[in-house]
Amino acid sequence: MYKALTKTLLVLVLGLGLGLTQNVMAENYTIGTGSQSGTYYPLGGTLAKIWSENIPNFNMRAEVTAASVENIIKVATNKQLAGIAMGNVALKAHNGEKPFPRTMPTDVLFALYPNVVQFIVPADSDIKSISDLKGKKVSLGAPGSGTRVSSVNILNTLGITEKDITAQSLNYTATTSAIANGQIDAGVIVGSLGVGAITELALTRNIRILSFTKDELAKIQTANPSYLPLEAPAGSYKNVPEFTAPAVWNVLVVNKKLDNKLAYEMTKVAFDHIDQIRKAIGVTKFMTVKNMNKLKGVELHPGAKKYYDEHIGQ
Repeated sequence: MYKALTKTLLVLVLGLGLGLTQNVMAENYTIGTGSQSGTYYPLGGTLAKIWSENIPNFNMRAEVTAASVENIIKVATNKQLAGIAMGNVALKAHNGEKPFPRTMPTDVLFALYPNVVQFIVPADSDIKSISDLKGKKVSLGAPGSGTRVSSVNILNTLGITEKDITAQSLNYTATTSAIANGQIDAGVIVGSLGVGAITELALTRNIRILSFTKDELAKIQTANPSYLPLEAPAGSYKNVPEFTAPAVWNVLVVNKKLDNKLAYEMTKVAFDHIDQIRKAIGVTKFMTVKNMNKLKGVELHPGAKKYYDEHIGQ
């Protein structure tokens, strides 16, 4: 009987130990970002670190991706817990418009900062305006990226199709490298003002960023309400003159079925540590509770909305 009791106690202890082990094991998640030379990757890494350190049993890492489109699809199919995306792409996903095959079950956790549509050319280029791009070799962004979606949509809105140019599909790093080496005439990077890829290019090459006219900006905003004009001051990059370009907010997307409590906790922890985030990523000065719902047309996740309502009011 003693042996039987000992065996029973041993089974219970082992079972309890296994249960404790399972309870303290952290869940592993990923946040979809973009190219390592953009802003998405370091921002995603910062958020992942803060969440991992401040949410119990939560472990997250940043994943390099092709950015907006890929991130939304992976979030919608539960291959990523969260993903960073441009607002216009998130809106297309919400409405089931191309490049998405159907409506994506994603919500916004909170808005991050505005992305600027930046058409880069060598400083001595004969390309002075957006219309001058016709007949030129232009990188429109990597396949599956928000840059690609935005650049194509904007050019189409202004009456320029991919047939009017020699289109290239390069990511941030490849785009700036091709401009530096004279392999393309122009390249598009849709990113924060001061994005690393352009900053680095401007340190070694003389470049310009094309300005959009008032008429062009009006056409773009009429066709795509998520875009707003942004005036970039001279010196935003080394030796680059001032320019005006359309900008669209970046957002953090999550699956609609994400647990409400976890969504609330992720939102709370992020804003509890906003000073730490801003210290690491300067453009997150725009990331405020008031701006959480900056993207119109896509709902805040219920967990995030609870946090928003507690601080801003219904």
